Amino acid sequence: MSEHIAVALTFSFSFFITCSFVFVISAAYLFLFKIKEANKLYKHPYLREKSFSQFTISIRLTIILDYFLRTLFSRTNLWFAKNANQLLSHVDPKEIPMSVRWPIVGLWGSCIIGLVSMVTLWATLILGSK
Repeated sequence: MSEHIAVALTFSFSFFITCSFVFVISAAYLFLFKIKEANKLYKHPYLREKSFSQFTISIRLTIILDYFLRTLFSRTNLWFAKNANQLLSHVDPKEIPMSVRWPIVGLWGSCIIGLVSMVTLWATLILGSK
């Protein structure tokens, strides 16, 4: 195995594990302590129909993804962010307290960055095996 591939493998594995820990910590904090406050502040339109706990886990995570996209990409009109910005146009992300924003950003940010690091990890494993 090349020296560069070994370094890339070590770095991508460490980054993937870090993202996993950030995901678990953010998800636990969000779902245990801050989800009611986040739903009250963001006022997602889906929550007019049912309470948050009555939705399936996939829809709950979609609602939180909309919160994430509105928080980070509030001026974007592309793809997923466009739908989230239309649904949550009544929310000014700067007015949401940081104690509510960080677990949402940590949850979905670690998923996205962890996915990239996982692809990098697999690519370096494949390259290193040749």
